Amino acid sequence: MGDWSTFGELAARQDAQLGRLLTAAARSPFYARRGVPADRAGLADYPMTTKADLRAAYPFGLLAVDRRELATYHESSGSSGVPTASYYTADDWLDLAERYARKHVGIFPADTFLVRTPYALMITGHLAHAAARSRGATVVPADNRSLAMPYAKVLRLLQDLGVTLTWSLPTDTLLWAAAAELAGRRPGKDFPHLRALFVGGEPLSPARRDRIAAIWDAPVVEEYGATETGSLAGECPHGRLHLWADRALFEVHDPVTGRIGRDGRGQLVVTPLYREAMPLLRYAIEDDVEITYADCPCGWVLPAIRVLGRAHTGTLGLTQTDVEQLVFALPAEYGVMFWRARTEGAGLRIEIEVAPRYRQAATRELREAVGAAFGIDVSVRAATLVPAASLTGEPEVMKPRALFGAGDNWDKALNYY
Repeated sequence: MGDWSTFGELAARQDAQLGRLLTAAARSPFYARRGVPADRAGLADYPMTTKADLRAAYPFGLLAVDRRELATYHESSGSSGVPTASYYTADDWLDLAERYARKHVGIFPADTFLVRTPYALMITGHLAHAAARSRGATVVPADNRSLAMPYAKVLRLLQDLGVTLTWSLPTDTLLWAAAAELAGRRPGKDFPHLRALFVGGEPLSPARRDRIAAIWDAPVVEEYGATETGSLAGECPHGRLHLWADRALFEVHDPVTGRIGRDGRGQLVVTPLYREAMPLLRYAIEDDVEITYADCPCGWVLPAIRVLGRAHTGTLGLTQTDVEQLVFALPAEYGVMFWRARTEGAGLRIEIEVAPRYRQAATRELREAVGAAFGIDVSVRAATLVPAASLTGEPEVMKPRALFGAGDNWDKALNYY
């Protein structure tokens, strides 16, 4: 991966680009007011850029180029009610696409690539689309926020088109599997062309990753990034998630102690090095992560990252990954694919969807495992979390229409969805 062989050479590569980034940042109204550091040493003491800063700068307070140079405009999927804007030039998109396409399984012209993440204002669908086209693959734009793309249609496309690669949330791959079983299809047998599942957008424990790979009989290749930054990390052939440290500077911030360093456990802070439209200096993503610098059998001289989640569960000090690892450590024959949990006082309530004949064993084993691992009170119950109708239904979608025949139902004239 690249033309450097040591972390020292990697740092020199970062420094060579940092000066250009700082010059670009000085053209942004936000950073022009705040002032821009001169070098890496000055950047170390520079205040972090927060999501609140991005919201306050909406829509173009961070723009560092003329509006005519923009290629795309995006907003994150945040739930605060106040948008965070991101924008990119055509040259920014060359960098975005190249980083995403760094998949160890490769993306090739012979591939049919189903993109099953949102297009809309988020970057995820557009990012995979651009990367796949840059490698010559055929793209199937199967947006997952559209009534026109129910799970039944996804299954049809996977099978009829001979889809070889997919891009989705990890949870979506399990929803496809559940929908396939309801339709009498076998996920690991009836989709023989599928050679890899690209996933991202949510924490993924090793146990859930292994379960997805076993269900579909295909490797699961993880990706990590954000709408504000694009791809930040990708997976090597040995299953480690490596940060693209040749394209960005990474730090770990412990919000409790205030410690900031290049490794350890805390919240991720990133400075993308190749940004024209919207430079970001020390952007606090707020994801809980763990970064390590060590040799990897893959030979990539890049730091490794574990993504733990965005928020701890109440005051229990748990992340989603902590609990998920134990949920998917249950025997595969129990059929557990969906779960949820919430804090209740000093304890945790968990619900799982499990095959009826295994309910007693699954709830007991999970209760004992979580209690033993974290020393907390746990209640576990079986529940229906994904109704069958949501996996098999095909909502009616129609184009705008105003003229109807005598026998037509014109009450649908305004039912444009």
